[in-house]
Amino acid sequence: MTLRPTASAVLPAGGGGAGSFGPLPAVPHEDGSPLQTVPAAAPHAAVSIACSREGLARVRSFTRDTLGDWSLQQCCDDAALVMTELAANAVTHAASRCPGEPDVRLGFRLEPAHLLLTVTDPDDRPPVRRPPGGDADLEEHGRGLRIVDALSEAWGWFPAVPAGKTVWARLSTRPPT
Repeated sequence: MTLRPTASAVLPAGGGGAGSFGPLPAVPHEDGSPLQTVPAAAPHAAVSIACSREGLARVRSFTRDTLGDWSLQQCCDDAALVMTELAANAVTHAASRCPGEPDVRLGFRLEPAHLLLTVTDPDDRPPVRRPPGGDADLEEHGRGLRIVDALSEAWGWFPAVPAGKTVWARLSTRPPT
């Protein structure tokens, strides 16, 4: 684990549980488009989950409950799938490599016309999206980030402080036309 100096990153207030997040930094997506900085006063929700099947079930219920409270049922299915894929990646790949860090932090922030989803884990390694085609399409695993890419308007990641990373995805909250 590599410790970093404080910088722009998602940090939960008051320890590892639910709390407010500070402003998100402007970091580029793979195509170079920036993630706009969002004020800390935006509606938000956060929770930590255990690295287990029960934790992944909590991801889905947390997503549905939060979006139901915010009257965002129109994006609930996509958000639940994206958040579950991001959390499953964190549990499968990152948390298993960092035995001293037993949980993953999830967050939602409601922006004007968008929902920002974040998953923070203790591993410094960036997420790896497998290219489509070939034997990768027949693999049981490895399509999660392609699903995230297909359902979100943008996604990316940035280093977390003091270590680890935060993977984010932005979904539209506008009703389908």
